[in-house]
Amino acid sequence: MAQEDFNQHPKNPMPKMGLKMGFFEHADELRARLMRCLYVFMGGFAGCYFVAEPILEFLRRPLFQALPPNQQKLYFTSLFEGFMTHLKIAGYASLFLFSPYFLYEIWRFVAPGLYARERKLVVPFIAGATFFFIGGAAFAYGVLFPVGFKYFVTYGGPADVPLLTMDSYYSTVLKLMLLFGLAFETPVLVCLLGALGVVDSSTLRAHRRTAVLIITVMSALFAPPDAVSMLMLMAPLIVLYEGAIWVVHWMALKGLGRKPSVPESPDPGAGPLVGRSRT
Repeated sequence: MAQEDFNQHPKNPMPKMGLKMGFFEHADELRARLMRCLYVFMGGFAGCYFVAEPILEFLRRPLFQALPPNQQKLYFTSLFEGFMTHLKIAGYASLFLFSPYFLYEIWRFVAPGLYARERKLVVPFIAGATFFFIGGAAFAYGVLFPVGFKYFVTYGGPADVPLLTMDSYYSTVLKLMLLFGLAFETPVLVCLLGALGVVDSSTLRAHRRTAVLIITVMSALFAPPDAVSMLMLMAPLIVLYEGAIWVVHWMALKGLGRKPSVPESPDPGAGPLVGRSRT
């Protein structure tokens, strides 16, 4: 049966979209989608550059709240550091603001390999990924930064005075917000794997201890080097993992996504030629 006939056949309950594409067709489609993402990013970059100063003021607010009034300054040690910092902020802001569109383009690229009912998950996937990414960045800004900055700027004796540069501070802040945003994508990734039939809720429960161990190690590696920051990253990730288990279980009850593939065991009574052509 031809590929297009199979896709439209009434006995195919979950038809895939489109025709079968070759390697070069996939490469052309990927290039086109990447170029669209680049155009959107550059447009957002140009717009965010002109509002970079309010963004910088927003990002340095947690630090200045932890510093005495006479020390609320950031320094630059090279001639181009201030300009390059504005460019960096504009790039991160464009990436952050237009992340739903980038996720949509990623989904559209992989959608031809999915079944019809799996493609209906595009809106929940993009909405969930955007929500948790923004939630992770907001968690870092609103919870981690006030506690962490207060701890680090007051660390040491009275003769130890922080002298922070623009590049070092904003780079640290952006990396932490990006890290927490990506870390909070864990439940979205787990639910996506559950929808594709890669894992199920019983598998996730069976490997709960392994998941907690991995979360602990990753929190210790990427969080700021103090126990409070590590716990602040580890605790919500464990809660999100548990929540993802329940979502995957609910999806299985509702019949959403594929069932995990289980290899068929051979019939012990069947001979080597059963089910095969003898010619």
